[in-house]
Amino acid sequence: MTKSMEEMTWQDIEPGGAISEPGNASCYHTGTWRSQRPNYSEEICIRCWRCCVMCPDAAISPDYEKNVFVWNYDYCKGCGICAYECPVDAIAMEEEGK
Repeated sequence: MTKSMEEMTWQDIEPGGAISEPGNASCYHTGTWRSQRPNYSEEICIRCWRCCVMCPDAAISPDYEKNVFVWNYDYCKGCGICAYECPVDAIAMEEEGK
């Protein structure tokens, strides 16, 4: 009997990177791995888009109505690349849960 992706553990996955169920990435909220989270200051932000472009998880997107950026914490792993790339320090990494 074949297990569904929700039932599988890492030990069940075949080596080689085969994708048996394409399009299932949205099922995995990788933000639970995070130990730090970005703290974004709308007032300091110059809207350069570096954070959005450089995020390896596409967890940052623009809110065009409010002219700010928003983080999808379900997928943000807290890597800090957004904070590193910000030229005006509008993003600071802080310990998760604070």
